[in-house]
Amino acid sequence: MFHQVEGFVVDHQVTLADLKGTLEFFVHRLYGRDVQMRFRPSFFPFTEPSAEVDIQCVICRGKGARSAKKSGWLEILGSGMIDPEVFRFVGYDPEVYSGYAFGLG
Repeated sequence: MFHQVEGFVVDHQVTLADLKGTLEFFVHRLYGRDVQMRFRPSFFPFTEPSAEVDIQCVICRGKGARSAKKSGWLEILGSGMIDPEVFRFVGYDPEVYSGYAFGLG
């Protein structure tokens, strides 16, 4: 069975700080307040900047088990700020609107 969750926010003055805060809240509600999270730069075609989000492995607690590929971290989702060209394509002015997107599955 495969599940996918996607989030998409568009409004005035949406920032990368909004994206990070939303994802921190989401991760802590889903995995617990004690789970560490990190952002890593990445590339996705419709977001700029883009980031992968990793959490400390919930099995080994960051010690480096096989479940975490010996790194202690699990990649859980991709995210980023919506590229201004995407807004132009759908008729939104990127000088007025900004937004972010994320997805995990």
